[in-house]
Amino acid sequence: QVQLIESGGGSVQAGGSLRLSCVASGDNYGDYCLAWFRQAQGKKREHVAQSFPGRRGITDYADSVKGRFTISRDDAKSTVYLQMNSLEPEDTAMYYCAAHSGYCNDPVPRDFAYWGQGTQVTVSS
Repeated sequence: QVQLIESGGGSVQAGGSLRLSCVASGDNYGDYCLAWFRQAQGKKREHVAQSFPGRRGITDYADSVKGRFTISRDDAKSTVYLQMNSLEPEDTAMYYCAAHSGYCNDPVPRDFAYWGQGTQVTVSS
């Protein structure tokens, strides 16, 4: 069983930055696909970024955040981060950390067995 705890959300003006963190309990963290999703009020949960297990450092991003957001992981600390720069009001949402064992595939929420409780990000114009 893996427990995920997010932190780092808050309110920021457009153009600002935030860094989200997600700490995991459990073993074999390095073998997990780790991802960030977000859900704006009244909208479906959507993929933001995911980090593939292994040393190659493979990541992928939703088109809406490419060039602005960076996902990174520190397996020794069982932590995944989401650095968010050039934030826009459209980025306002609850952000969730998620994980599943094994290689990353198409980032569909139902494939992720473990979820954090979420952290709110609000971007004002």
